[in-house]
Amino acid sequence: MWGNYDMREINLDSTREVEAVRAFLADFDLTFDGAVEYTVAFFQNEEMVATGSLAGEVLRNIAVSPRLQGEGLTANVVSQLMQQARQHGIYHYFIYTKPTAAPMFAGLGFKEIARAEPHAVLLEAGLGSIEEYCREIAKKAESLPAGPRAALVVNCNPFTLGHKAVISKAAADNKAVVVLVVSEERSLFPFEVRLRLVQEGLAEFDNILVLPAGKYIISAATFPAYFTRGEAAFQAQTRLDATVFARYIAPALGVDRRYVGDEPYCATTSSYNEALADLLPQYGISLTVMPRIMSGSEPISASRVRELVRQENWPAIKELVPATTYQYLLSPEAQPVIARIKASHSRH
Repeated sequence: MWGNYDMREINLDSTREVEAVRAFLADFDLTFDGAVEYTVAFFQNEEMVATGSLAGEVLRNIAVSPRLQGEGLTANVVSQLMQQARQHGIYHYFIYTKPTAAPMFAGLGFKEIARAEPHAVLLEAGLGSIEEYCREIAKKAESLPAGPRAALVVNCNPFTLGHKAVISKAAADNKAVVVLVVSEERSLFPFEVRLRLVQEGLAEFDNILVLPAGKYIISAATFPAYFTRGEAAFQAQTRLDATVFARYIAPALGVDRRYVGDEPYCATTSSYNEALADLLPQYGISLTVMPRIMSGSEPISASRVRELVRQENWPAIKELVPATTYQYLLSPEAQPVIARIKASHSRH
């Protein structure tokens, strides 16, 4: 019991319990996709009156019955989720919520990072902050030459000659370039491998700095896939991430230009590019959209490389990736990754 309420951990393997949470959240226009590690619910006389979930550092899907709002239930849900996180060594927390709910979480000690009206607000609390992260990356960028500076955010699943061509163009156009490699472990190639292949593939350049993107760029916090549905979800996620980059990351790195690849195939990436084109100029940052690099009649892409890995077409792969990526793919270290690729469907 927690005060007048019965608190229960939801069994995420139970279809019945998960459906009950999903039905409760539907009344708040929130979805429940199951990509969480922990879900708690509060009950009053066997009626669910509040719930919340935890996914890594992100506190999400927090909802309280309208008739009980103002009774402290939100604080109870947040407290329980943070306690659960601490048991797993997590002491920093994000909340991604609707603008109307932001003041309530601010009252619980969360600080607003950015918002994308009318869809979403990102807040954080606990150990560490975006200001601290910006100080860290600013220090690393001190080694770069002075002058016009550009940034690229890449996933590189894996690093291809297409990626290298876009980054090379940025390096030729600017005095310095910062390449931020998406840190989320949502790709077939592990983050540490993706980061290393980018670093090795760009080793010949003395004006390029390769950094982990960390938790504030295209992460589970800034780019969650669960909050709203359809086009609104794209707008919320892309605009929020673009705002965080423009307001915090770019100034910390001394960046006044961002490069992206043209993306005619992926709706999410295309929407992201549109958000960048709209928002970055408001912060004095220009956007350069690079055409896709072609090999034969097809654009070079990581998904094309992965498909060729499935086919074990090594001569074709060699034409699409730097020597460092190719050597990795042939190494014993790559065997678990290749097995995952062969077992998967093509993913961006």
